[in-house]
Amino acid sequence: MTTNGFELSDEARGFLKAMASETRQQIMELFVGGVELTVSEVAERMSLAQSATSTHLATLRDGGVLASRREWKTVYYRADSARIGKALSDLQATLQACCPPGDCGAGTSACG
Repeated sequence: MTTNGFELSDEARGFLKAMASETRQQIMELFVGGVELTVSEVAERMSLAQSATSTHLATLRDGGVLASRREWKTVYYRADSARIGKALSDLQATLQACCPPGDCGAGTSACG
């Protein structure tokens, strides 16, 4: 959706969708420090069904928040810091275009 000449990037959109769930936010806490985990490990630590966990991990991967690699039949997930950084940078640029610092905007009390 384009408004006033700026648009969220696909990366920023994917990031926001991926992180919109409190459960997915909690799952991301498991990946702090470069940890790699399987679906089973995440499911066990979160006390979630494996099918629900798999769905959450797929959403996080599709949103650019997690990366995955396969070893035989096992898929390992880890935080994708490069893609997260790109999404956050894009989001920040969009928000600054929309609402630059110090721009109170008409009819708002944002600046006091």
